[in-house]
Amino acid sequence: MKEVKHNFGEGPIWKIILAQAIPLMLAQLVQVLYNVVDRIYIGHMDNNDSMALTGLGLTFPVVSLIMAFAALFGMGGVPLFSIANGAGKKEESERILGNSCLLLVISSVFLTAIGYIFCKPILYLLGASDSTYVYAADYLNVYFGGTIFAMLNVGLNGYIAAQGFPKIGMFTTIIGAIVNIILDPIFIFIFKWGIIGAAVATVISQIVSTVWVLKFLVKKDTPLRLKKENIRFDLKTSGNICKLGTSNFIMQGSSCLVQAVCNTTLMSFGGDVYVGIMTVMNSVRDIFQLPIMGLVGGSQPVIGFNFGAQLYNRVKSAIKFNSFCGMVYTAVAWLLIVIYPSLFIKIFSSDANLIEIGIPSIRIYFFGFIFMALQFSGQSTFQALGKAKYAIFFSLFRKAIIVIPLTLILPHLGMGVNGVFIAEPISNIVGGTASFVTMYFTIYRKIGKTREDISKV
Repeated sequence: MKEVKHNFGEGPIWKIILAQAIPLMLAQLVQVLYNVVDRIYIGHMDNNDSMALTGLGLTFPVVSLIMAFAALFGMGGVPLFSIANGAGKKEESERILGNSCLLLVISSVFLTAIGYIFCKPILYLLGASDSTYVYAADYLNVYFGGTIFAMLNVGLNGYIAAQGFPKIGMFTTIIGAIVNIILDPIFIFIFKWGIIGAAVATVISQIVSTVWVLKFLVKKDTPLRLKKENIRFDLKTSGNICKLGTSNFIMQGSSCLVQAVCNTTLMSFGGDVYVGIMTVMNSVRDIFQLPIMGLVGGSQPVIGFNFGAQLYNRVKSAIKFNSFCGMVYTAVAWLLIVIYPSLFIKIFSSDANLIEIGIPSIRIYFFGFIFMALQFSGQSTFQALGKAKYAIFFSLFRKAIIVIPLTLILPHLGMGVNGVFIAEPISNIVGGTASFVTMYFTIYRKIGKTREDISKV
Protein backbone atom coordinates (compact mmCIF):
# COMPACT_ATOMS: atom_id res chain seq x y z
CA MET A 1 0.00 0.00 0.00
CA LYS A 2 2.91 2.37 -0.68
CA GLU A 3 1.16 3.99 -3.61
CA VAL A 4 -0.34 6.84 -1.56
CA LYS A 5 2.48 9.38 -1.24
CA HIS A 6 0.45 12.49 -0.54
CA ASN A 7 -2.74 13.71 0.99
CA PHE A 8 -5.43 15.13 -1.31
CA GLY A 9 -5.40 18.24 0.88
CA GLU A 10 -1.68 18.99 0.47
CA GLY A 11 0.58 19.95 -2.44
CA PRO A 12 -0.12 21.49 -5.88
CA ILE A 13 -3.69 20.64 -6.83
CA TRP A 14 -2.87 20.03 -10.49
CA LYS A 15 -0.22 17.45 -9.60
CA ILE A 16 -2.63 15.61 -7.33
CA ILE A 17 -5.35 15.58 -9.97
CA LEU A 18 -2.94 14.30 -12.61
CA ALA A 19 -1.64 11.66 -10.19
CA GLN A 20 -5.24 10.48 -9.89
CA ALA A 21 -6.40 11.18 -13.43
CA ILE A 22 -3.54 9.91 -15.61
CA PRO A 23 -3.83 6.30 -14.41
CA LEU A 24 -7.59 6.58 -14.80
CA MET A 25 -7.15 8.00 -18.30
CA LEU A 26 -4.89 5.12 -19.21
CA ALA A 27 -7.43 2.77 -17.70
CA GLN A 28 -10.15 4.42 -19.76
CA LEU A 29 -8.05 4.11 -22.90
CA VAL A 30 -7.56 0.45 -22.13
CA GLN A 31 -11.30 0.29 -21.46
CA VAL A 32 -11.79 1.50 -25.02
CA LEU A 33 -9.92 -1.56 -26.23
CA TYR A 34 -11.96 -3.66 -23.83
CA ASN A 35 -15.17 -2.27 -25.36
CA VAL A 36 -14.28 -1.90 -29.02
CA VAL A 37 -11.98 -4.83 -29.74
CA ASP A 38 -15.07 -7.00 -30.30
CA ARG A 39 -16.36 -4.47 -32.82
CA ILE A 40 -13.02 -4.28 -34.63
CA TYR A 41 -12.73 -8.04 -35.11
CA ILE A 42 -16.41 -8.53 -35.92
CA GLY A 43 -16.38 -5.62 -38.37
CA HIS A 44 -13.64 -7.36 -40.35
CA MET A 45 -15.04 -10.89 -40.38
CA ASP A 46 -15.02 -12.46 -43.85
CA ASN A 47 -18.75 -13.03 -44.18
CA ASN A 48 -21.53 -10.48 -43.73
CA ASP A 49 -19.27 -8.17 -41.76
CA SER A 50 -21.70 -5.24 -41.94
CA MET A 51 -24.63 -7.30 -40.67
CA ALA A 52 -22.59 -8.76 -37.81
CA LEU A 53 -21.30 -5.30 -36.82
CA THR A 54 -24.81 -3.87 -37.02
CA GLY A 55 -26.12 -6.75 -34.91
CA LEU A 56 -23.47 -6.04 -32.30
CA GLY A 57 -24.47 -2.37 -32.38
CA LEU A 58 -28.02 -3.34 -31.48
CA THR A 59 -26.72 -4.73 -28.18
CA PHE A 60 -25.27 -1.36 -27.12
CA PRO A 61 -28.46 -0.04 -25.50
CA VAL A 62 -28.81 -3.24 -23.48
CA VAL A 63 -25.19 -3.21 -22.32
CA SER A 64 -25.48 0.53 -21.59
CA LEU A 65 -28.50 -0.11 -19.39
CA ILE A 66 -26.61 -2.74 -17.41
CA MET A 67 -23.72 -0.31 -16.97
CA ALA A 68 -26.19 2.38 -15.92
CA PHE A 69 -27.24 0.21 -12.99
CA ALA A 70 -23.57 -0.38 -12.16
CA ALA A 71 -23.10 3.40 -12.09
CA LEU A 72 -26.24 3.89 -9.99
CA PHE A 73 -25.28 1.48 -7.22
CA GLY A 74 -21.50 1.62 -7.62
CA MET A 75 -20.33 5.11 -8.57
CA GLY A 76 -23.28 6.61 -6.70
CA GLY A 77 -21.55 5.75 -3.45
CA VAL A 78 -18.08 7.02 -4.37
CA PRO A 79 -18.72 10.74 -3.62
CA LEU A 80 -20.23 9.79 -0.24
CA PHE A 81 -17.28 7.46 0.35
CA SER A 82 -14.77 10.23 -0.47
CA ILE A 83 -16.49 12.86 1.68
CA ALA A 84 -16.68 10.49 4.66
CA ASN A 85 -13.03 9.56 4.15
CA GLY A 86 -12.02 13.22 3.98
CA ALA A 87 -13.87 13.84 7.25
CA GLY A 88 -12.01 10.92 8.88
CA LYS A 89 -15.07 8.66 9.20
CA LYS A 90 -13.59 5.26 8.34
CA GLU A 91 -16.47 3.08 9.57
CA GLU A 92 -19.01 5.13 7.64
CA SER A 93 -16.90 4.84 4.48
CA GLU A 94 -16.76 1.05 4.80
CA ARG A 95 -20.51 0.82 5.41
CA ILE A 96 -21.10 2.75 2.19
CA LEU A 97 -18.80 0.35 0.30
CA GLY A 98 -20.56 -2.74 1.69
CA ASN A 99 -24.01 -1.40 0.95
CA SER A 100 -22.96 -0.53 -2.59
CA CYS A 101 -21.68 -4.08 -3.17
CA LEU A 102 -24.97 -5.62 -2.01
CA LEU A 103 -27.01 -3.37 -4.29
CA LEU A 104 -24.83 -4.35 -7.25
CA VAL A 105 -25.30 -8.07 -6.63
CA ILE A 106 -29.08 -7.87 -6.20
CA SER A 107 -29.60 -5.71 -9.29
CA SER A 108 -27.35 -7.91 -11.44
CA VAL A 109 -29.40 -11.02 -10.66
CA PHE A 110 -32.60 -9.16 -11.52
CA LEU A 111 -31.22 -7.82 -14.81
CA THR A 112 -29.92 -11.24 -15.85
CA ALA A 113 -33.36 -12.78 -15.42
CA ILE A 114 -35.09 -9.96 -17.33
CA GLY A 115 -32.53 -10.19 -20.14
CA TYR A 116 -33.00 -13.89 -20.76
CA ILE A 117 -36.79 -13.71 -20.60
CA PHE A 118 -37.32 -10.70 -22.87
CA CYS A 119 -34.27 -10.79 -25.18
CA LYS A 120 -36.17 -11.23 -28.47
CA PRO A 121 -38.84 -8.52 -28.06
CA ILE A 122 -36.24 -6.11 -26.70
CA LEU A 123 -33.98 -6.49 -29.74
CA TYR A 124 -36.79 -6.02 -32.25
CA LEU A 125 -37.94 -2.98 -30.28
CA LEU A 126 -34.40 -1.61 -30.60
CA GLY A 127 -34.49 -1.80 -34.40
CA ALA A 128 -33.30 -5.31 -35.23
CA SER A 129 -34.15 -6.77 -38.62
CA ASP A 130 -34.38 -10.47 -39.37
CA SER A 131 -30.84 -10.26 -40.79
CA THR A 132 -29.28 -8.64 -37.72
CA TYR A 133 -31.34 -10.21 -34.93
CA VAL A 134 -29.46 -13.51 -34.96
CA TYR A 135 -26.11 -11.77 -34.36
CA ALA A 136 -27.45 -9.59 -31.55
CA ALA A 137 -29.22 -12.49 -29.83
CA ASP A 138 -26.16 -14.75 -30.03
CA TYR A 139 -24.06 -12.10 -28.33
CA LEU A 140 -26.51 -11.21 -25.57
CA ASN A 141 -27.40 -14.79 -24.67
CA VAL A 142 -23.77 -15.23 -23.61
CA TYR A 143 -23.27 -11.73 -22.19
CA PHE A 144 -26.23 -11.99 -19.81
CA GLY A 145 -24.49 -14.89 -18.07
CA GLY A 146 -21.72 -12.54 -16.96
CA THR A 147 -23.87 -9.61 -15.87
CA ILE A 148 -22.93 -9.93 -12.20
CA PHE A 149 -19.21 -9.77 -13.04
CA ALA A 150 -19.64 -6.82 -15.39
CA MET A 151 -21.46 -4.85 -12.70
CA LEU A 152 -19.17 -5.72 -9.79
CA ASN A 153 -15.89 -4.87 -11.50
CA VAL A 154 -17.23 -1.59 -12.88
CA GLY A 155 -19.24 -0.61 -9.82
CA LEU A 156 -16.61 -1.35 -7.18
CA ASN A 157 -13.48 -0.22 -9.02
CA GLY A 158 -14.18 3.44 -8.22
CA TYR A 159 -13.70 2.72 -4.53
CA ILE A 160 -10.11 1.72 -5.19
CA ALA A 161 -9.19 5.00 -6.91
CA ALA A 162 -11.12 6.98 -4.28
CA GLN A 163 -8.72 5.65 -1.63
CA GLY A 164 -5.73 7.04 -3.53
CA PHE A 165 -4.81 3.91 -5.50
CA PRO A 166 -5.59 4.89 -9.11
CA LYS A 167 -2.88 2.62 -10.53
CA ILE A 168 -4.42 -0.44 -8.90
CA GLY A 169 -7.80 0.63 -10.23
CA MET A 170 -6.24 1.03 -13.64
CA PHE A 171 -4.99 -2.56 -13.59
CA THR A 172 -8.57 -3.75 -13.13
CA THR A 173 -9.25 -2.59 -16.65
CA ILE A 174 -5.84 -3.50 -18.06
CA ILE A 175 -6.07 -7.11 -16.93
CA GLY A 176 -9.56 -7.53 -18.33
CA ALA A 177 -8.61 -5.85 -21.59
CA ILE A 178 -5.54 -8.03 -22.08
CA VAL A 179 -7.57 -11.18 -21.52
CA ASN A 180 -10.26 -9.96 -23.92
CA ILE A 181 -7.79 -8.95 -26.63
CA ILE A 182 -6.00 -12.31 -26.45
CA LEU A 183 -9.14 -14.44 -26.40
CA ASP A 184 -11.13 -12.53 -29.05
CA PRO A 185 -9.18 -13.60 -32.16
CA ILE A 186 -8.83 -17.13 -30.78
CA PHE A 187 -12.55 -17.61 -30.22
CA ILE A 188 -13.74 -15.58 -33.25
CA PHE A 189 -11.33 -16.78 -35.94
CA ILE A 190 -9.49 -19.91 -34.78
CA PHE A 191 -12.43 -21.60 -33.06
CA LYS A 192 -14.75 -19.98 -35.64
CA TRP A 193 -17.30 -19.03 -32.99
CA GLY A 194 -17.89 -15.63 -34.58
CA ILE A 195 -19.90 -13.18 -32.52
CA ILE A 196 -20.51 -15.83 -29.84
CA GLY A 197 -16.75 -16.07 -29.38
CA ALA A 198 -16.56 -12.32 -28.83
CA ALA A 199 -19.18 -12.57 -26.09
CA VAL A 200 -17.42 -15.50 -24.39
CA ALA A 201 -14.13 -13.58 -24.38
CA THR A 202 -15.86 -10.56 -22.86
CA VAL A 203 -17.45 -12.55 -20.04
CA ILE A 204 -14.19 -14.32 -19.16
CA SER A 205 -12.36 -10.99 -19.05
CA GLN A 206 -15.03 -9.55 -16.76
CA ILE A 207 -14.65 -12.48 -14.38
CA VAL A 208 -10.89 -11.92 -14.20
CA SER A 209 -11.35 -8.18 -13.52
CA THR A 210 -13.89 -8.86 -10.79
CA VAL A 211 -11.54 -11.25 -9.00
CA TRP A 212 -8.83 -8.55 -9.10
CA VAL A 213 -11.14 -5.89 -7.61
CA LEU A 214 -12.49 -8.09 -4.83
CA LYS A 215 -9.03 -9.39 -3.95
CA PHE A 216 -7.83 -5.83 -3.34
CA LEU A 217 -10.89 -4.63 -1.43
CA VAL A 218 -10.89 -7.52 1.05
CA LYS A 219 -7.14 -7.46 1.77
CA LYS A 220 -6.27 -6.72 5.39
CA ASP A 221 -3.81 -3.96 4.52
CA THR A 222 -6.33 -2.07 2.34
CA PRO A 223 -7.13 1.19 4.22
CA LEU A 224 -10.89 0.99 3.67
CA ARG A 225 -12.00 -2.62 3.21
CA LEU A 226 -15.00 -4.50 1.94
CA LYS A 227 -16.04 -6.44 5.04
CA LYS A 228 -18.63 -9.19 5.29
CA GLU A 229 -20.43 -7.50 8.19
CA ASN A 230 -20.93 -4.35 6.10
CA ILE A 231 -22.51 -6.16 3.14
CA ARG A 232 -26.02 -5.55 4.36
CA PHE A 233 -28.92 -3.35 3.39
CA ASP A 234 -29.25 0.02 5.08
CA LEU A 235 -32.18 2.11 3.91
CA LYS A 236 -30.64 5.51 4.57
CA THR A 237 -27.28 4.64 3.01
CA SER A 238 -28.94 2.99 0.02
CA GLY A 239 -31.12 6.04 -0.47
CA ASN A 240 -28.11 8.36 -0.44
CA ILE A 241 -26.21 6.12 -2.87
CA CYS A 242 -29.17 6.06 -5.24
CA LYS A 243 -29.64 9.80 -4.88
CA LEU A 244 -26.11 10.58 -6.05
CA GLY A 245 -25.94 7.62 -8.42
CA THR A 246 -29.11 8.72 -10.19
CA SER A 247 -27.08 11.28 -12.12
CA ASN A 248 -24.77 8.58 -13.50
CA PHE A 249 -27.74 6.29 -14.05
CA ILE A 250 -29.66 8.89 -16.01
CA MET A 251 -26.60 9.81 -18.07
CA GLN A 252 -25.88 6.21 -19.00
CA GLY A 253 -29.53 5.20 -19.04
CA SER A 254 -30.36 8.10 -21.30
CA SER A 255 -27.50 6.94 -23.53
CA CYS A 256 -29.32 3.63 -23.75
CA LEU A 257 -32.52 5.40 -24.75
CA VAL A 258 -30.72 7.67 -27.23
CA GLN A 259 -29.06 4.69 -28.89
CA ALA A 260 -32.39 2.89 -29.12
CA VAL A 261 -34.16 5.90 -30.65
CA CYS A 262 -31.27 6.52 -33.08
CA ASN A 263 -31.20 2.89 -34.20
CA THR A 264 -34.93 2.65 -34.79
CA THR A 265 -35.02 6.00 -36.63
CA LEU A 266 -32.01 5.13 -38.79
CA MET A 267 -33.54 1.75 -39.56
CA SER A 268 -36.72 3.49 -40.74
CA PHE A 269 -35.00 6.14 -42.88
CA GLY A 270 -31.83 4.37 -44.05
CA GLY A 271 -31.81 0.66 -43.23
CA ASP A 272 -29.22 -1.65 -41.67
CA VAL A 273 -26.18 0.14 -43.14
CA TYR A 274 -26.97 3.33 -41.22
CA VAL A 275 -27.38 1.41 -37.99
CA GLY A 276 -23.91 0.05 -38.76
CA ILE A 277 -22.61 3.59 -39.27
CA MET A 278 -24.03 4.61 -35.90
CA THR A 279 -22.26 1.61 -34.36
CA VAL A 280 -18.98 2.88 -35.78
CA MET A 281 -19.60 6.45 -34.57
CA ASN A 282 -20.46 5.22 -31.09
CA SER A 283 -17.17 3.35 -31.10
CA VAL A 284 -15.18 6.40 -32.23
CA ARG A 285 -16.93 8.49 -29.59
CA ASP A 286 -15.93 5.92 -26.98
CA ILE A 287 -12.31 6.31 -28.02
CA PHE A 288 -12.30 10.08 -27.65
CA GLN A 289 -14.74 10.49 -24.77
CA LEU A 290 -13.30 8.08 -22.24
CA PRO A 291 -10.03 9.98 -21.56
CA ILE A 292 -11.97 13.07 -20.48
CA MET A 293 -14.14 10.84 -18.34
CA GLY A 294 -10.91 9.64 -16.75
CA LEU A 295 -9.95 13.26 -16.07
CA VAL A 296 -13.19 14.19 -14.34
CA GLY A 297 -13.29 10.83 -12.59
CA GLY A 298 -9.81 11.43 -11.21
CA SER A 299 -10.69 14.91 -10.02
CA GLN A 300 -13.92 13.94 -8.26
CA PRO A 301 -12.35 12.33 -5.17
CA VAL A 302 -9.91 15.26 -4.95
CA ILE A 303 -12.76 17.78 -5.08
CA GLY A 304 -14.85 15.75 -2.63
CA PHE A 305 -11.98 15.32 -0.15
CA ASN A 306 -11.04 18.99 -0.15
CA PHE A 307 -14.66 20.03 0.22
CA GLY A 308 -15.03 17.65 3.17
CA ALA A 309 -11.83 19.10 4.66
CA GLN A 310 -13.16 22.66 4.04
CA LEU A 311 -10.23 23.57 1.76
CA TYR A 312 -12.41 25.54 -0.62
CA ASN A 313 -9.69 27.36 -2.59
CA ARG A 314 -8.30 23.97 -3.59
CA VAL A 315 -11.75 22.96 -4.79
CA LYS A 316 -11.87 26.02 -7.07
CA SER A 317 -8.38 25.29 -8.40
CA ALA A 318 -9.41 21.72 -9.18
CA ILE A 319 -12.47 22.88 -11.12
CA LYS A 320 -10.40 25.34 -13.19
CA PHE A 321 -7.76 22.77 -14.04
CA ASN A 322 -10.37 20.17 -14.87
CA SER A 323 -12.25 22.50 -17.24
CA PHE A 324 -9.19 23.83 -19.06
CA CYS A 325 -7.66 20.41 -19.75
CA GLY A 326 -10.99 19.04 -20.91
CA MET A 327 -11.53 21.82 -23.44
CA VAL A 328 -8.03 21.54 -24.90
CA TYR A 329 -8.34 17.79 -25.27
CA THR A 330 -11.78 17.82 -26.94
CA ALA A 331 -10.66 20.53 -29.37
CA VAL A 332 -7.74 18.37 -30.53
CA ALA A 333 -9.97 15.29 -30.77
CA TRP A 334 -12.50 17.15 -32.92
CA LEU A 335 -9.81 18.36 -35.34
CA LEU A 336 -8.50 14.83 -35.81
CA ILE A 337 -11.96 13.54 -36.66
CA VAL A 338 -12.61 16.35 -39.15
CA ILE A 339 -9.26 15.88 -40.91
CA TYR A 340 -9.08 12.07 -40.89
CA PRO A 341 -12.67 10.74 -40.80
CA SER A 342 -12.07 7.68 -42.99
CA LEU A 343 -9.14 6.59 -40.83
CA PHE A 344 -11.37 6.10 -37.82
CA ILE A 345 -14.17 4.41 -39.76
CA LYS A 346 -11.79 1.90 -41.36
CA ILE A 347 -10.71 0.75 -37.91
CA PHE A 348 -14.13 -0.85 -37.51
CA SER A 349 -15.23 -1.84 -41.00
CA SER A 350 -13.85 -2.67 -44.42
CA ASP A 351 -17.26 -2.25 -46.08
CA ALA A 352 -16.72 0.31 -48.87
CA ASN A 353 -20.34 1.43 -48.86
CA LEU A 354 -20.35 2.00 -45.11
CA ILE A 355 -17.10 3.98 -45.30
CA GLU A 356 -18.35 6.21 -48.13
CA ILE A 357 -21.62 7.02 -46.40
CA GLY A 358 -19.97 7.32 -43.00
CA ILE A 359 -17.45 10.09 -43.83
CA PRO A 360 -19.92 13.02 -44.03
CA SER A 361 -22.00 11.52 -41.23
CA ILE A 362 -19.15 11.38 -38.73
CA ARG A 363 -18.16 14.99 -39.45
CA ILE A 364 -21.69 16.13 -38.70
CA TYR A 365 -22.00 13.99 -35.59
CA PHE A 366 -18.83 15.30 -33.91
CA PHE A 367 -19.32 18.98 -34.69
CA GLY A 368 -19.29 20.84 -31.36
CA PHE A 369 -17.56 17.99 -29.51
CA ILE A 370 -15.60 20.55 -27.46
CA PHE A 371 -18.78 21.40 -25.56
CA MET A 372 -18.76 17.90 -24.09
CA ALA A 373 -15.87 19.10 -21.90
CA LEU A 374 -18.15 21.76 -20.43
CA GLN A 375 -20.86 19.16 -19.86
CA PHE A 376 -18.53 16.83 -17.99
CA SER A 377 -16.88 19.61 -15.99
CA GLY A 378 -20.16 21.04 -14.77
CA GLN A 379 -21.82 17.74 -14.05
CA SER A 380 -18.83 16.10 -12.35
CA THR A 381 -18.47 19.09 -10.03
CA PHE A 382 -22.08 18.77 -8.97
CA GLN A 383 -21.55 15.06 -8.37
CA ALA A 384 -18.33 15.51 -6.40
CA LEU A 385 -19.99 18.01 -4.05
CA GLY A 386 -23.12 15.93 -3.58
CA LYS A 387 -25.43 18.30 -5.50
CA ALA A 388 -27.52 15.54 -7.00
CA LYS A 389 -30.42 17.64 -8.23
CA TYR A 390 -28.22 19.64 -10.62
CA ALA A 391 -26.24 16.63 -11.82
CA ILE A 392 -29.44 14.72 -12.48
CA PHE A 393 -31.07 17.59 -14.33
CA PHE A 394 -28.18 18.20 -16.73
CA SER A 395 -27.78 14.47 -17.38
CA LEU A 396 -31.41 14.40 -18.41
CA PHE A 397 -31.47 17.77 -20.15
CA ARG A 398 -28.87 17.12 -22.86
CA LYS A 399 -30.08 13.71 -23.97
CA ALA A 400 -33.70 13.18 -23.03
CA ILE A 401 -34.87 16.76 -23.53
CA ILE A 402 -32.71 17.72 -26.54
CA VAL A 403 -31.31 14.70 -28.40
CA ILE A 404 -34.29 12.37 -28.38
CA PRO A 405 -36.92 14.89 -29.56
CA LEU A 406 -34.58 16.23 -32.27
CA THR A 407 -33.74 12.69 -33.41
CA LEU A 408 -37.43 12.01 -33.87
CA ILE A 409 -38.32 15.38 -35.43
CA LEU A 410 -35.43 16.44 -37.71
CA PRO A 411 -35.57 13.44 -40.10
CA HIS A 412 -39.19 14.37 -40.85
CA LEU A 413 -38.20 17.95 -41.75
CA GLY A 414 -36.47 16.94 -44.96
CA MET A 415 -33.13 16.04 -43.35
CA GLY A 416 -33.58 12.27 -43.47
CA VAL A 417 -30.83 10.29 -41.75
CA ASN A 418 -28.69 13.44 -41.41
CA GLY A 419 -31.26 14.73 -38.94
CA VAL A 420 -30.25 11.95 -36.55
CA PHE A 421 -26.60 12.97 -36.76
CA ILE A 422 -27.32 16.72 -36.48
CA ALA A 423 -29.16 16.22 -33.19
CA GLU A 424 -25.91 15.30 -31.41
CA PRO A 425 -23.92 18.55 -31.93
CA ILE A 426 -26.97 20.67 -31.10
CA SER A 427 -27.32 18.86 -27.79
CA ASN A 428 -23.61 19.20 -27.04
CA ILE A 429 -23.62 22.96 -27.58
CA VAL A 430 -26.83 23.71 -25.68
CA GLY A 431 -26.46 21.13 -22.92
CA GLY A 432 -22.75 21.66 -22.31
CA THR A 433 -23.07 25.43 -22.09
CA ALA A 434 -26.06 25.23 -19.75
CA SER A 435 -24.33 22.76 -17.42
CA PHE A 436 -21.10 24.72 -17.15
CA VAL A 437 -22.69 28.15 -16.74
CA THR A 438 -25.00 26.88 -14.02
CA MET A 439 -22.09 25.25 -12.18
CA TYR A 440 -20.11 28.48 -12.40
CA PHE A 441 -22.79 30.68 -10.89
CA THR A 442 -24.21 28.26 -8.31
CA ILE A 443 -21.03 26.51 -7.15
CA TYR A 444 -17.76 28.04 -8.33
CA ARG A 445 -18.51 31.65 -7.36
CA LYS A 446 -19.72 30.59 -3.90
CA ILE A 447 -16.81 28.30 -3.08
CA GLY A 448 -14.16 29.92 -0.88
CA LYS A 449 -16.60 31.37 1.60
CA THR A 450 -18.25 28.86 3.96
CA ARG A 451 -19.74 25.40 3.80
CA GLU A 452 -23.15 26.93 4.44
CA ASP A 453 -22.93 28.91 1.20
CA ILE A 454 -22.65 25.68 -0.77
CA SER A 455 -25.19 23.75 1.27
CA LYS A 456 -27.82 26.30 0.30
CA VAL A 457 -27.38 25.52 -3.40
